[in-house]
Order: sequence, then structure tokens, then C-alpha cells
Amino acid sequence: MKIAFLASRAPVAQTARAALIGRYGDSRPEDADVVVSLGGDGFMLETLQEMLDLDVPVYGMNRGTIGFLMNEYNESGLIERLEAAEEEIVRPLSMRAMTRNGEEHHALAINEVSLLRSGPQAAKLKILVDGRQRLEELVCDGALVATPAGSTAYNYSAHGPILPIGADVLALTPIAAFRPRRWRGALLPSEACVRFEVQEADKRPVMAHADSESFVDVDWVEIRTEQKVTHRILFDHGHGLEERLISEQFA
Repeated sequence: MKIAFLASRAPVAQTARAALIGRYGDSRPEDADVVVSLGGDGFMLETLQEMLDLDVPVYGMNRGTIGFLMNEYNESGLIERLEAAEEEIVRPLSMRAMTRNGEEHHALAINEVSLLRSGPQAAKLKILVDGRQRLEELVCDGALVATPAGSTAYNYSAHGPILPIGADVLALTPIAAFRPRRWRGALLPSEACVRFEVQEADKRPVMAHADSESFVDVDWVEIRTEQKVTHRILFDHGHGLEERLISEQFA
């Protein structure tokens, strides 16, 4: 089995990479049967983005602080673990954002796309779903749209629901909503197009984030599932995404 080892800049990840290469060798990602990502969830997301053009599964081993997408680190028995691993197919969100200076930006997000206020005043957002206005004004610190795979990340911290990995839905979750105060968000079909329009953007500026990519001073943002892109993620047998999502709800 040809393995490509990628690691974050953290010393512990670099040390692990050197040890694993000494034991199993190293291949270029384009020549590998599997890519092993060493770091935390953030680096795992970076690795998956880098592998977009390669039909290569990615197996993460935790050498960071958070590891929901990662497997336990162990130098021994890696080939056997990879051969027995469960593969999950994840489709990312596609974000299209227009900034107030007229620039259009595109990005993919495996976990979520979030909008956050970037000034001292609360954001005011209008929400449309498939072209139909659903909320005229949400006064808040922000809002996000999360995939099932990302529903235990920022979405869960914002009191959004954990979504089963096989669910054909997205979570639309407000962040510190002030008006309507009791609005808790919505569950939407995965094929829905969600559009946020920033109100009073001159005095209530808003940033948009697609996983680790950020764009300042946005005017509007459209989010939908990107059906043409898939990510292949490997998990140790018995510890796939479905099991992790269920376990998280009983933690």
C-alpha cells in the first residue's frame, strides 16, 4: 500500500510524520493509495480541500487539539487499520459571496458556512430559501449553515442540532439571536439554496467563513450543497461518522 503522509506545522505532527515515514515509507499524494493526515480537524479539512482533484481517500490521525474527524494516533498496525477502515463519502457546501466592493468569491466548506458580525453592532440578516423570503430580519451575532458531518462543530456550539450522517438535510442555525429572540433555526433539504442578505451593511459589517476561508464586508451570501464534489474519509472500523455522531449526543 502506497501512503502519503501530510502533517500540520505543529512539532508533534512533524515528529509523527517522520516516525511514520521511517516505518512505512512515503509517496506523493498523486501516486498514493491513501493519504494520512496528521494534525487536528482544521488540518484535516485543509487536506481534504487539497485532495479535491485526486480520487484518494484521506485517513486522519490526531496530532492536534480537536479530532472529531481524526482517528487515534498509533504508529503500530497502520496497514491493517487502513485495510479494515470504513469509508464515508461527504459532500461539501458551496458558498458564493458578493462583497460590497463588487467582488464575487467562491469557496467550499465541509463543515459549515458561517456569517459573523465584524463590528460592535449586531448583524441584520434577511434569509431566503430557494428564492422565497423566510425571515425578513434576523438580528444576531451571525448565522450558519452546517452539513451533517459538520453539525457537531460550530453548529453544535451554537445550540444547533446534531444531524445523522445519512440525513438529507442541512442545519440553519442562528448565533446569539436577539430578534426573533426565540428563533432556534431550521432544518432544510440538502438541495436547498440558502441566501443571506446583509442589511445596513455600512454600519453593521459582516464576514463570511467557509471552513477556514474568510471574506470581509459581504453584501450577500448564497449556500447550497455541491453535488459534483465528494470527499472520501476513512475511519477505524466501528468508529465511523455515524457512530461518532450518535456517541456525541450521549457524551
